[in-house]
Amino acid sequence: MDVTYPYERRHSRWYEAFFLGLPFQLIIGVSLVVGLPSVERWGWEFWQYLPAVRSNTIVACGFAFVFVLLTLRRLNRFPGAQVSAYIVPAVSVAYLIVVAILFFTREDYTRQVFFGSYLMSLAWFYMAFFLGRRYRKMKLAVVPVGRIDNLMSDGGIDLRFLEQPDLAGVRYDGVVADLRSDDLSPEWEKFLARCTLNHIPVYHVRQIQESISGRVEVEHLTENEYGSLLPSFFYQGLKRCVDLVAALLLLPLLAPVMVAVAVAIRLDSPGPALFIQHRMGFRGVPFRVYKFRSMYIDQKGSGFTEVDDDPRITRVGRFIRKCRLDELPQLFNVIKGEMSFIGPRPESMELSKWYERDVPFFSYRHVVRPGISGWAQVEQGYAAEVDGMTTKLQYDFYYIKHFSLWLDVLIAFKTLKTIVTGDGAR
Repeated sequence: MDVTYPYERRHSRWYEAFFLGLPFQLIIGVSLVVGLPSVERWGWEFWQYLPAVRSNTIVACGFAFVFVLLTLRRLNRFPGAQVSAYIVPAVSVAYLIVVAILFFTREDYTRQVFFGSYLMSLAWFYMAFFLGRRYRKMKLAVVPVGRIDNLMSDGGIDLRFLEQPDLAGVRYDGVVADLRSDDLSPEWEKFLARCTLNHIPVYHVRQIQESISGRVEVEHLTENEYGSLLPSFFYQGLKRCVDLVAALLLLPLLAPVMVAVAVAIRLDSPGPALFIQHRMGFRGVPFRVYKFRSMYIDQKGSGFTEVDDDPRITRVGRFIRKCRLDELPQLFNVIKGEMSFIGPRPESMELSKWYERDVPFFSYRHVVRPGISGWAQVEQGYAAEVDGMTTKLQYDFYYIKHFSLWLDVLIAFKTLKTIVTGDGAR
């Protein structure tokens, strides 16, 4: 006799949803991160008397905690987001922003409580990450029909292939199926309908492939609904304002570094300190990109830099490329509106024409401003040949499709990691 198990979504019970969800993080987290340092400084009845210095401190600490919580939760949705590696920078940036706001508005606050809240936030998010890592790992059931051969787990998703159209009493976060396959039998279709009726989401295999690989594969125009890749015009405008303000603030701070790099380049090898090249830009408009010269001017090579030990690179050039210091002059491109801090890397005119001839839809990457760093650079690194460029283009399409503040924040963290460690630099 066949046993029919009820279908139930994973973490759907009320106590699971509470302890693993946002309400628990907000209620308990804010209480501990703000409350304990306040009690230690002002006593258990601190809430009965709240002058400006106390209320400012409490509100600032609470705001910083909520900002970090929402940021880390959003970053965790993107492929390759090692949230544990971003806890320290995210918490530090949030608390620094709040301190800067209090400083410029000349509002009083208690440093002891603020610093205690900062340490408590670090402890809370690390504890939440390690305790909840097992339960937050997504568990998906896979229907073994259609184009599921390339579906492989990256460690962040637990994929379990079904043998028959039944969940066999196992609770899953969702079901993955090739919804466009002609091989879906009536039994599998009834199974998917039953999952939907029991509030278990059914994902098309392409959605999960994108979430695992971080790439949008484009084979035919009709398969991707070109309109879904259009970036947000509102965020484009907001991002341009942030880019301009950030570039104007960073320019005087980085000017001494830029002067030192320029002098080192001139002393190391003959030639100008700057390398200026025409590249394809926003909406297909060519522009002149500025970089510090990292190669000898009297040596010729192919149209792209070799990944391993290119003899054209100077001693100083090797160092500044590893630390990304050669990109600093592009601050002027950002100020002029030709580039953004984050976006697809601009290619030379020669390579752009080559790629447009051999790589389908290459020119669509120009729908957003090119960037100093981008999703393809932090995920793939350098790509020169057409096959590598096709993969890079898929990363660029993923960036355009998920064009948002949160993805830019993730790319910024990954870029900072590359600058500090040199890992993945080209």
